[in-house]
Amino acid sequence: MQQPSVSSGEVDFYIPSIEKPCKTFYIIYGDPKTRRPLVCAHGGPGAGHAYLKSFASLTADYGIPVILYDQIGCGNSTLLPETIGDINFWTIDLFMTELDNLLKALNVEDDYDFLGQSWGTILGSEYIISRQPKGMKHYIISNGVASGKLFGEATRKLISELPQESRDMILKHESSKTYDDPEFQEASMVFYKRHVCRLDDWPEDLMQSLNLLDLHNNPTVYLTMNGPSEFTMVGPLKDYSAVGRLHMVNVPTLIMNGEFDETTDSVNMPFFIEIPKVRWVTISNASHMPWLEDPDRYFSVLANFLLS
Repeated sequence: MQQPSVSSGEVDFYIPSIEKPCKTFYIIYGDPKTRRPLVCAHGGPGAGHAYLKSFASLTADYGIPVILYDQIGCGNSTLLPETIGDINFWTIDLFMTELDNLLKALNVEDDYDFLGQSWGTILGSEYIISRQPKGMKHYIISNGVASGKLFGEATRKLISELPQESRDMILKHESSKTYDDPEFQEASMVFYKRHVCRLDDWPEDLMQSLNLLDLHNNPTVYLTMNGPSEFTMVGPLKDYSAVGRLHMVNVPTLIMNGEFDETTDSVNMPFFIEIPKVRWVTISNASHMPWLEDPDRYFSVLANFLLS
């Protein structure tokens, strides 16, 4: 395996309602001039690119250039803590505009593939439906969310299957909104170890991204748009839905999720039913991070789809 070249930088991102200059951080593995790149949108929202760094193996093993970036408000991009709670500022449209800006700045807008992971699939689906981008050639829905309502129903069912003590702690603190209580955090970890990442030892890259979502770190975007945990959706994303509009996704699409994923089959089913050119692969014994839990299988499926 040959180590790919790595470059990084920042792209100016003008936001009319923000007085200070804003920037989007990116990192590129390989050379997008040699082959069509895969642009990856991270989850959260607000998780940053760190937990996707192992996507560099697509470049090393298959020669596919990969572009990762930190969406505005997190990671190495401009942070805007003063906007926490402002649902009129933190919108899907803001992130679509940022994506437009990034693709143009990197000169890949005419020929690229796109992967969204978790929240990134909301961004990706809405981007395709509303923008109909001619440059996007393939779409990968990794651990996707077609509807906030479906996702909420799925996580409630998964919570009902947790050990009684963990379930009771979660419901108790959700009721009192004491999300920063250690009891709630401990019970949440039982859920995460089953349905977010099933590895015994979580990689440092994953911990770096999860730390951006930690309540004690004031995660502006995550708290505003989603809520205090993966399964406690109180922000506007709980009402999001692409159902009934996904037939407008007009590029070959691959759905990937894990056998024990918090984005269960029921959450992904609308993608499969509505998107015209679609295939679906579920990674056995994996959850919401299958590229970490079974990288050989995940990247093999992904590369075969992109190179076929």
